[in-house]
Amino acid sequence: MSNFNFDVITLFPKAFELIKNSGVITRALEKNLIGLNLHDLREFGEGSYRQVDDKPYGGGAGMVLKPEPIFNAHESISKFPKSKTLLMTPQGKVLKQKDLVRWSTLDQIIIICGQYEGFDERVRSLADEEISLGDYVLSGGEIPAISIINGLTRLLPGTLGDPDSLVDESHNSSLLEYPHYTRPLIFRDMKVPDVLVSGNHKEIKLWRSQKSFERTLERRNDLISNENYKKSPKSKRINKESNLLMEFRIGNGYDIHRLVEGRNLIIGGITLQHPENLGLDGHSDADVLIHSIMDALLGALSLGDIGKFFPPTEEKWKNADSLFLLSKVIELIRKEGWEVNNIDSVIVAERPKIKPHVEAMKKNISEILHIDENLIGIKATTNEKLGPEGREEGISCHSVVLLEKQ
Repeated sequence: MSNFNFDVITLFPKAFELIKNSGVITRALEKNLIGLNLHDLREFGEGSYRQVDDKPYGGGAGMVLKPEPIFNAHESISKFPKSKTLLMTPQGKVLKQKDLVRWSTLDQIIIICGQYEGFDERVRSLADEEISLGDYVLSGGEIPAISIINGLTRLLPGTLGDPDSLVDESHNSSLLEYPHYTRPLIFRDMKVPDVLVSGNHKEIKLWRSQKSFERTLERRNDLISNENYKKSPKSKRINKESNLLMEFRIGNGYDIHRLVEGRNLIIGGITLQHPENLGLDGHSDADVLIHSIMDALLGALSLGDIGKFFPPTEEKWKNADSLFLLSKVIELIRKEGWEVNNIDSVIVAERPKIKPHVEAMKKNISEILHIDENLIGIKATTNEKLGPEGREEGISCHSVVLLEKQ
């Protein structure tokens, strides 16, 4: 007798031939770890034509599976002490890994595969649970049944060659599995991460935890937002390990330029019109927004300020486009192995209105830094007539950047 038994009631038993002759199911059958018994619903049909379906009461399209054949098929199956009956239906709850784990402690699973337009409502009384693969409709319950048989069999002792392979798989924890690599080390200019060939098992474990967390956050953040996950010890451990792996730097930048006649007013690479036809005085184009961002970037890595790299004493920087200067600064930042996580800036000016131009400024910065516009925050405020900005003697800007080690 097998350790675990699957009994499937189906109109299409041949649909299961593939899994009986390949992979993990074949090995489990050969080792007598599972039994797979297929019950052809047609054999329990009525009359000489073995009828299993009929027109629905009240009218409507399609045919409905009759209750008698399904009840008779179910009653013909010998029940084990720990047995459950599952009804495959798109109206059922969506299958989760935790369901497979829960069922793996049983002796038997009986699966009823629905077909066509559905089944007589009274069939539901046979089921302990109603199961769906997701929010879509298939022509029958055979594919969901195969999924359950495969997923559950893998959890049974002795089925897999290496039981540890189950431990880190997606959905066995609350997170998706980390990326895997094998030989060759470099394939079409794509290289295996250095940490995986370092031999440092502690660092490898931390890397895998981090990547598992990142992949879940990117692809299935609903798993992380789940309240049960948030409260779990695993959540606290993963977050702690993630923080250990991540290395951040914060930079603060500030710039101010006088408003004068005879100069263009350029902020964020956009030429604005001041009511008094004033512009910002400086050796370059005096773009306070871009200058403050550059200072923040350089300051985050303790590299100095923009005056060190683009000194006002050098003629080649006279009237220079600050967006071009920003492109040189970001090259330096990335050469040091860092990437921009996000930017937040505040422009202080009485006039002109900055808000109508913010999106265009973000677009300019995004194109130079090659980051999403939603990672760039630009705000504007007046200084309530106080200080040099309030007296319209100048315009200033404060910026904060967060860098992340790559």
